[in-house]
Amino acid sequence: MVMRPGTEQRLLDAAEELFFSQGIAATPIDAVLERAGVSTATLYRGYASKEALVAAALTRRHDDWIATWDRAVAAERDDLGRLLAVFDALDDYRSTPTGSRWCAFLGTAAEYADAPAEVRQVLDLETTTLRQRLVSRAAPVVGPRAEALADQLLLIVSGSLAMRLRDPALDTTTARSVAASLIREHTTPDGTAPTP
Repeated sequence: MVMRPGTEQRLLDAAEELFFSQGIAATPIDAVLERAGVSTATLYRGYASKEALVAAALTRRHDDWIATWDRAVAAERDDLGRLLAVFDALDDYRSTPTGSRWCAFLGTAAEYADAPAEVRQVLDLETTTLRQRLVSRAAPVVGPRAEALADQLLLIVSGSLAMRLRDPALDTTTARSVAASLIREHTTPDGTAPTP
């Protein structure tokens, strides 16, 4: 029997709220079930394990994050703005009901020394998606240096998210400034993308 969409939504909402604010290991599955108002039997109709539920919550979060980033990119008028829109998206996402004090993906990776396959798959998807999208946005700005810049921006984005643990009120102003400096280093003196 398949889980009803409303029930699944409640279960994922509860999992996301508890796992990504209190920690996965610190949150017993019974607490998620109680918050969602569903039974153990209902949980196992849709998810074979706690880790499968974690993976599903991360997948939904990944999709929500991409939609937030897409909106930030669409609001920009030029290639540089579209590249830096990742920082606007981080601030926008944090203000959503599912935004947490820091990155759920970093938190999950920190909790699992050897992540189960279903969780590892979603963590890898998030990293790959973030990197590929940064490369794609960097290419019109810095040309053949896009991959190197994307790797640097990935580090800045991750560092900015991690710093929110130390200062929950921190926004991306500093990260954006560092990113803008790196982008300038990857362009020619007249500000155009270098030719191959």
